Amino acid sequence: MDMDPLLNWFALKHIPGIGNLLFKRLFDRFKSPDLVFQASGAELGQIPGMRARCVDAILNHKLSDKISEEIERALKKGFSIVTMADVDYPPLLLQIPDPPPFLYVHGKLEPWVNNVAVVGSRNATDYGVEITHRLCGDLVSHHIVIVSGMAAGIDTAAHLGAIMGKGKTVAVMGSGFERIYPHENRALFDRIAENGAVVTEFHLRAKPEPHHFPMRNRIISGMSLGTVVVEAARKSGSLITARLAAEQNREVFAVPGNIHSFKSSGSHSLIKQGAKLVEHAGDIIEEISSNMMMDGDRSPSLKGAYDLKETSGLKKQPGDNLLPELSSEESAVYESLGAYPAHIDELVRKISMEPGRLSCILLQLELKGVVRQFPGKLFARGSS
Repeated sequence: MDMDPLLNWFALKHIPGIGNLLFKRLFDRFKSPDLVFQASGAELGQIPGMRARCVDAILNHKLSDKISEEIERALKKGFSIVTMADVDYPPLLLQIPDPPPFLYVHGKLEPWVNNVAVVGSRNATDYGVEITHRLCGDLVSHHIVIVSGMAAGIDTAAHLGAIMGKGKTVAVMGSGFERIYPHENRALFDRIAENGAVVTEFHLRAKPEPHHFPMRNRIISGMSLGTVVVEAARKSGSLITARLAAEQNREVFAVPGNIHSFKSSGSHSLIKQGAKLVEHAGDIIEEISSNMMMDGDRSPSLKGAYDLKETSGLKKQPGDNLLPELSSEESAVYESLGAYPAHIDELVRKISMEPGRLSCILLQLELKGVVRQFPGKLFARGSS
């Protein structure tokens, strides 16, 4: 990638008073930063929101050495920079009022349209992580790209679920590529790039400032057909993402959780407000199918049709067809379990089985990967 074409993109973005909204208006009118800098004061003054000081700054701009140093540093590290004029820029993101003029990219960003955002609590429960793994694994099997924020908890589970399902995933960071947050996701940063892309609108050394995350959230929702909230308290960044999705005229989904858990209170609130309740991937695909696009369709109009095959299979519970062969006793024990952990004494009463025999079968199911044990002799269904 040549640095020269990017210089004016960075120069225009760094002019005081030119935010994302005004940049988009300038781009829509002049089609490139080069032409913006060639425009007259009268032409610039016709742009809604353009103040006299911004016009003067554009007319008298000078390239800073810091801009070329930033671009050169990014390219030397193997990152790419995708602008709104590039074919690989997310088509859906162009439809929001204030898209970032350009994105730093680690990996391969393609003009995917079949994106679904999956977000939730940083302090996720085992239930939330398990549901997210399964949900994202099922979604990528239907050619959907998972978008999330690479935060701890549900975000990480969403990316890993997509990767384990051999699908694509995109992470949107709230900091620069040289300030990975959280730090423990350094390995995930590179792993996502092998299966999709990590993107950010912030310069390389930008720290994860609190005000960066609402900005990041508009990108997560903006590049997606819909946003799924798995676990969220009443005051959480995930609800901001859901609100932004609604404002961007995108679908909003929520996965129900334990009614006694504050970690699901925000998700339940979304459902009460009209978000679609999600039990499995079919609930999401059913809602967004009319806006999904066939391979090769690069139209960003959200009007592409997608012929869902094997629709009846979407109504199955995720993972039902992935269970290994179970004996009658193993099946009885497995069917008695749910997503939430249950104590072994409760299971003894529920299926009237001798405790020693039940312990033996639970161990067999653990070894087969369909049951998980938690501290305190608690058991729940696990990944198969």
